[in-house]
Amino acid sequence: MEVINLAELEELARGRLPQFVWDYFASGAHDELTLHRNVAAYREIVLHYRVLVDVGTRVLETQVLGQAVRLPVLVAPTAFHRLAHSEGERASVQGAGDAGTVFILSTLSNTRVEEVVAAASGPVWFQLYVYKDRGATRTLVERVEAAGCSALVVTVDAPLLGRRERDVRNRFALPSELRIENLAGSDSERVAGAVADSGLAAYFASVLDPTLSWSDIAWLRTITRLPIVVKGVVRADDARHAVAAGAAGVVVSNHGGRQLDTAPATIEVLARVADAIGGGAEVYVDGGVRRGTDIVKALALGARAVLIGRPILWGLAVDGRAGVAAVLALLRSELDLAMALCGCPTISSIQRDLIEP
Repeated sequence: MEVINLAELEELARGRLPQFVWDYFASGAHDELTLHRNVAAYREIVLHYRVLVDVGTRVLETQVLGQAVRLPVLVAPTAFHRLAHSEGERASVQGAGDAGTVFILSTLSNTRVEEVVAAASGPVWFQLYVYKDRGATRTLVERVEAAGCSALVVTVDAPLLGRRERDVRNRFALPSELRIENLAGSDSERVAGAVADSGLAAYFASVLDPTLSWSDIAWLRTITRLPIVVKGVVRADDARHAVAAGAAGVVVSNHGGRQLDTAPATIEVLARVADAIGGGAEVYVDGGVRRGTDIVKALALGARAVLIGRPILWGLAVDGRAGVAAVLALLRSELDLAMALCGCPTISSIQRDLIEP
């Protein structure tokens, strides 16, 4: 890809995708204030760099849930990759493997979990939506574990789908040839159109459980050996609840600005959540990461790693597997430079004093 940053890649991808697909990937809830704040909040943070530190060699490798990764950037769960590229999630997981990091597969994947794991060369985690039918949820969890996924990432900020007005205007629906291939039952399912809203909103309302509570996280712990990561937390008290319920990790996330508009930017609340957990679980953050310096800021404020969502879809749309790998390579290069200029030769040397000297 002949781009030098993710902003250029975004524009290139926009030109490759049909309007309704672009709107689905790019949109946020209501006025999209949180969507834009996620990015803008990183720009408001300054880095107080160190000097005269030996940064002749930089080490970007780290571990997440005990698994080695080549950089502290994981691929966030996003739905419907075959809207961006015919190879869909297979190409995405291969690109993540090429970069040496974790791929998190969405429940709303267009490719079966078994096929994705078979195509992977690195760890695959599975993002779980909890169904109203707990039996169907158990079946899906057992299937995911049997397929070889190494963690469950439970999304907790979507009791109902946020109102994404671009999707409403477009009456968003999957093309007839695409299905949700990880439906917990034996048959796949298509997101059909609805008269006055998006087909995805109708699907959420019909099958996903708005009564989900902390007791359900504890229940999930009893039906799987996989570590559980709770995704969608912006409050310190909720982070403590997650740890008490047995979570091995927490993702500070507002669903990419796609759920509650006017929610805080994730980087604004990251330190509060990390301090509340105090090492009781690993902390990750998503939403708005577009530069290597953003990664440094997130790690300095308490994240073990960041999750990247939309840029992966842009890379996928432009150049499939190679495009996904290129996104991660670009961020790795920017992170490497930022660490050198900040006086941080290792990931562990990125500390809070870069933000609060």
